[in-house]
Amino acid sequence: MNLDAILIEALKRKASDIHLKVNSPPIIRVSRHIEKLPLKPLTVDNILSFVKQVVKSQKKLQELVENGELDISYSIPKVSRFRVNIYRQRGTYAFAFRVLKNKIPKIEELNLPLKLKEIALEPRGLVLVTGPTGSGKSTTLASMIDYRNENVNDVIITIEDPIEYIYQDKKCYIVQREIGLDTNSFSSALRAALREDPDVILVGEMRDLETIEIALRAAETGHLVFSTLHTQDAKDTLNRIIDMFPAEEQNHIRIMLASTLKAVISQRLIPRKDGKGVIPAIEILINVGAIYDALMDADKFDEIPELMEKGRKQYGTQTFDQAIYDLYMNELIDYENALKYATNPADLELKIKGISTGDDEEFDFGFNPDGH
Repeated sequence: MNLDAILIEALKRKASDIHLKVNSPPIIRVSRHIEKLPLKPLTVDNILSFVKQVVKSQKKLQELVENGELDISYSIPKVSRFRVNIYRQRGTYAFAFRVLKNKIPKIEELNLPLKLKEIALEPRGLVLVTGPTGSGKSTTLASMIDYRNENVNDVIITIEDPIEYIYQDKKCYIVQREIGLDTNSFSSALRAALREDPDVILVGEMRDLETIEIALRAAETGHLVFSTLHTQDAKDTLNRIIDMFPAEEQNHIRIMLASTLKAVISQRLIPRKDGKGVIPAIEILINVGAIYDALMDADKFDEIPELMEKGRKQYGTQTFDQAIYDLYMNELIDYENALKYATNPADLELKIKGISTGDDEEFDFGFNPDGH
């Protein structure tokens, strides 16, 4: 059986994901629903031949054998690119292919808030895009990097595992490095990037303490650093970063994070009411005045979501529930999904019914002398 033929057939059916394993026909996901391709079940020989076809590097093959899973990219020239996860199951291997668009979507095309354009043009600091697996973090980051590429003259270095979108130099000079092919790890590549004259560094994922430390240092020394985390929302993201450090270092990291963080963009993909795919609900934390103070002071940390809600008009901050409310009121999502994806379903239900929860008043954030 021909791997490329399977993938091309999946593309014709507008699949977002393709799953392959022994004793099953290829399975595809279309608009969040799975269906079988009308093909014979795959054999062990089929799967092993696909492994050889996709994993061309001996080093990557060794990683697969040792770890039992591997992230890699695969392309069919002039057709499409794929992010691939190969993993061991029941003594053999299975595949999960994610279709990547050849063209990087615009921020507007992704139905993202235009505030992301401002964030993309920040001169320095740390910008985090967060959310669960499959929530579109990589695509959001790509759209922001490409927007900067169209508007600013910069050197941009990306460190990815694997490379998902191929950038074309526009106003920027862009270097893309892939873990396992061009470099050994995020931390080593990030350390090297600081000696490569970057204005902007994209770190595909902050997976370990060392990478987070170097990213914070890079942001502190005048670079703009983009990265992702598998966290649910802004508050969870900040907690995750701080909690990764030993207790005796957490206060120092809190101060460092408060001084470097520009924004946390968190996203959830919600099924559209018209059945045409999904639409993002976006939470935005902007590190201004009172939020900066709450970051600095552990006793005020729990106030961050409320500050985000009240700072919407003045600063463009917003919580998930504000974003979800807007999507519902604009008839883009239905009532059930609005409550299902809300952070506080009971409060959102009251708001939809026109009963105030007392959280909509405006708030004077103020500013600190250092510009936060």
